[in-house]
Amino acid sequence: MPPSCDTAAALSLEEALSTRRSVRAYRPDPVPRELIERVFTMAGRAPSGNNAQPWRGVYVLTGQARQSLCRALTQAYDEPDQSPYQGEYAYYPKQWISPYLDRRRKVGWDLYTLLGIARGDKAAMHAQHRRNYEFFGAPVGLIFTIDRIMSQGSWLDYGMFLQSVMLAARALGLDTCPQAAFVPYHAVIARELKFAPDEMLVCGMALGWMDNEAIENTLVSEREPLETYLRFLS
Repeated sequence: MPPSCDTAAALSLEEALSTRRSVRAYRPDPVPRELIERVFTMAGRAPSGNNAQPWRGVYVLTGQARQSLCRALTQAYDEPDQSPYQGEYAYYPKQWISPYLDRRRKVGWDLYTLLGIARGDKAAMHAQHRRNYEFFGAPVGLIFTIDRIMSQGSWLDYGMFLQSVMLAARALGLDTCPQAAFVPYHAVIARELKFAPDEMLVCGMALGWMDNEAIENTLVSEREPLETYLRFLS
């Protein structure tokens, strides 16, 4: 059984950093509201320029609210005439170059290999990607928004907030998966969650307890050695 809010022992920062990963299969156990609030109490200490705290809204979806959004998103994703990349901003570059393209391809094929999805199996790829829009079965779905008046610096601040959410969750024994896959569906999410006109989708995130029996959760993505980017000057 997952730990309760009262008994969850926090991991060290090093443990949280080293064990955090994008988890793509979850147990159905509900996450207590007090534990979610504890995550965001910690994450709310994330730094931001001029203490602007640009995290406009964090929608915590469980139960029927989560199911309704998942239903709307999977329907939009399954529609053959649904044009992709209708989001409010471009998350990925228009043209990928090495080494970023190589890393992207490798982690994608590492995942598909674990799942037994062969190259060219578009139906299986579609089904796997579709699981994004069900928060990979996590009992809690998170949707993050920003005020569209905010500029690039606030988006950098938002990244620190998102990282803080993931580390706080991991420290308390929970797991997450940050999901850029939601970005093309700003209009769908805005309609379902009744965004204000000046409110803009940043991303989604799954939150819950990892299903240790799911093979996709054995994937640990590679990281570049320090010498590829760390520069010591004296």
